[in-house]
Amino acid sequence: MKTAIIAAIAAATVSVPAFAQDAAPFTGPRAGITMGYDKVQGDDGFSYGVSTGYDLAVTPHVTFGPEVSLSESTAKFSGVDASRDFAASVRLGYVVTPQVLAFGKVGYANSRFEVPGDHQTLEGVRYGGGLEYSVTPRTYISAEYQRTEYEDNFGGRDAGVVGIGFRF
Repeated sequence: MKTAIIAAIAAATVSVPAFAQDAAPFTGPRAGITMGYDKVQGDDGFSYGVSTGYDLAVTPHVTFGPEVSLSESTAKFSGVDASRDFAASVRLGYVVTPQVLAFGKVGYANSRFEVPGDHQTLEGVRYGGGLEYSVTPRTYISAEYQRTEYEDNFGGRDAGVVGIGFRF
């Protein structure tokens, strides 16, 4: 009995790495940092933040999954500072090559704007797309464009960000 248990554990240990190699690329949990250009109400700034998500293989070439991001910005316009930006999106990707994923996303955005002595929070729709390049099986770099359309006729926000991340 003891020998059978040890043999089963050994077989499972050997087969797990083989199974991981057969997994579809660009799938599983991921987390990363982003930075880049941010434009709010016609004024420029610098955006920096973090993102995390989970990608599932729908087919051998198509992925789908949720993504959450949190960032800050240095953009200022008319005495208002763009501040915290939170987004929750779904992402649909296409594996172009074993190392390149093209993706599009759409979701909810909640942004805070600081005015002297007060702040205002606006909600909106975030959409965008980009490319992710697998440097190693667990490390990637990315580049994407994001557009946010806010409520109350506030207007929009454009961002171009690059990032580095890790898959688990």
